[in-house]
Amino acid sequence: MDTLLLIKAALLGIVEGLTEFLPISSTGHLILAGDLLGFNDEKGKVFEIVIQFAAILAVCWEYRAKVLSVACGLPRELAARRFAANLAVAFLPAAVLGLLFAGMIKQYLFSPVPVALAFIVGGLFILWAEKRDHRITVETVDDMNWKDALKVGCAQTLALIPGTSRSGATIIGGLFFGLSRKAATEFSFFLAIPTLTAATVYEMVKYRHLFHAEDIGMFVAGGAASFASAFLCVRWLLRYISHHDFTAFAWYRIAFGLVVLATAYSGAVNWTVA
Repeated sequence: MDTLLLIKAALLGIVEGLTEFLPISSTGHLILAGDLLGFNDEKGKVFEIVIQFAAILAVCWEYRAKVLSVACGLPRELAARRFAANLAVAFLPAAVLGLLFAGMIKQYLFSPVPVALAFIVGGLFILWAEKRDHRITVETVDDMNWKDALKVGCAQTLALIPGTSRSGATIIGGLFFGLSRKAATEFSFFLAIPTLTAATVYEMVKYRHLFHAEDIGMFVAGGAASFASAFLCVRWLLRYISHHDFTAFAWYRIAFGLVVLATAYSGAVNWTVA
């Protein structure tokens, strides 16, 4: 296996793990990082499926007690059934719109400049959201009802636009709809499990002809890096939000988007055009 390819795989795995659950867009970062590393070809598409699944496993591991409790409690516990129903309700809007418009979105928006613009707009939206007074009506994820879940699910549909951030849309959307910072963040993590699992399965079936045995080393390197960095990132974010808001992420998004636009229009970086 090419050593340089393994290094690229590990770097992209780290990018996926660090950005999947922060409000800064993993898809956007992977498009840009893949472009810089020359990893946006068909093999890159398959690789992204693997490292995304590894990031999901990291969340499942971190919340394994809750996941097992809900799974085992479904036959007899109302709280477990309500939690599972909330996830199903929140999952549906993005699933339906994704199936309807995925092709169009990939054709027109999966390139660096649209992603950069989404970074900036998303950052401005977070700044605006953080300046509002937060009236908390839902303290924990177990206090949510199906209406709360549906609102967060509708917010998640914004993440179909690459560069918007699934985590950012669901967390900030949750704050808008009265969830506490901890409830919004944790529900975003839990909602990632069915959402990203469904997306992974869909992409695996769609691109199954691109999976080859000789790429196993690349998958292992990227998957391990993604799992480890996602696991550490989730734990860090939960500690971070207990003392901070999301303003720092907003400024990062804006600065990063401006750098991409500046390099694109100055010719300093020859970004791929979709």
